[in-house]
Amino acid sequence: MVKTTGRRKRIIITTAAMLAIGGGAAFAYWSAAGTSNTTTTAAAESANYTVTSSVAGAALSPGSAAQTVTFTVKNESSGGQKLGNVAVTVADTAGVSWTGTGCSAADFTVGPVLVGGNPFTATEIASGATLTGTVTLEMKNRVGVDQNGCKGAVVPLHVAAS
Repeated sequence: MVKTTGRRKRIIITTAAMLAIGGGAAFAYWSAAGTSNTTTTAAAESANYTVTSSVAGAALSPGSAAQTVTFTVKNESSGGQKLGNVAVTVADTAGVSWTGTGCSAADFTVGPVLVGGNPFTATEIASGATLTGTVTLEMKNRVGVDQNGCKGAVVPLHVAAS
């Protein structure tokens, strides 16, 4: 019996040791905590538009019918952009009021900007999308003013989209 008791003791001790080791592993854990902060940079560019225009109609003369100028604004940026203003003026490429020899911006009237026949209102243009509009260009009949300098003049129009 002594042998059986010793053997039983070893089995009980071994089982208890295995349970203690196995049981301890089953309840062991790591405590952890974490935080994260990150930043990104928004595009530095303002709206990146490509503007094209064309003119249709007969050559202008004092008091004659207006020409229709069609313009297209294309959003070249990678995201949607709000187009808040389209301004069309008789001006050079820098937007400076034009003066030719004996003819100037004062000899012309630019009509309101229209989109789909309605006055332009601020709108969002999706990436790669376009907005098409029109304005009219008319030569004023300036009574008592010699406008001969405007004969054959190439009148520059400046279309600015922002």
